[in-house]
Amino acid sequence: MILTFDDLAIKYKDYTDIKGKIRRDILSKQLIPLKRGLYETNAKTDGKLLAGVIYSPSYLSFDYALSYYEMIPEAVYQTYTSATYKKYKTKRYENDFGLYTYRDVPNAVYNIGVKIILENDYSYQIAIPEKALCDKLYSISPVTSLKGLESLLFDDLRIDMYVLKQLNKNTIDILAPLYCVNNLKYLLKLMEKLN
Repeated sequence: MILTFDDLAIKYKDYTDIKGKIRRDILSKQLIPLKRGLYETNAKTDGKLLAGVIYSPSYLSFDYALSYYEMIPEAVYQTYTSATYKKYKTKRYENDFGLYTYRDVPNAVYNIGVKIILENDYSYQIAIPEKALCDKLYSISPVTSLKGLESLLFDDLRIDMYVLKQLNKNTIDILAPLYCVNNLKYLLKLMEKLN
């Protein structure tokens, strides 16, 4: 269960030294700090369930989501990459559950292509596969040609062409122009070529 300092202040209202009680609970592993003023009570909680609470608003995307959907061959363990908006800088938190990074995506795309998943009394948000790919391409240095994008996708990211063909082209047609970057313009061309 996720608890804030205020939750604990209420829970421990009968203690004369609330901060001392929290420190003792951290030492005994009854509380696991997520970031300043935010704690988890279960050390076995899956780290993905905590990403949206550590920094919000946010949803899991980029490498984490690409790995989650098995679009890239690398498994991402205890590294949770999330998208946010209007923060204007990359944020990073590290705790017992893993490394959490957050980076902006354009405001126009933030609410599109994100699903909410309920798991073990927690909920988390994650980009659908098409959105995760668009977010990733948005975050990478721009390519200057269709051939450059193909090299980026198939050689650098090692996305299988078959996997790419399975993506919903209509969703990419809606999302890609909203990013206003070359990588996504070339992705539209590549999707036309593949279909």
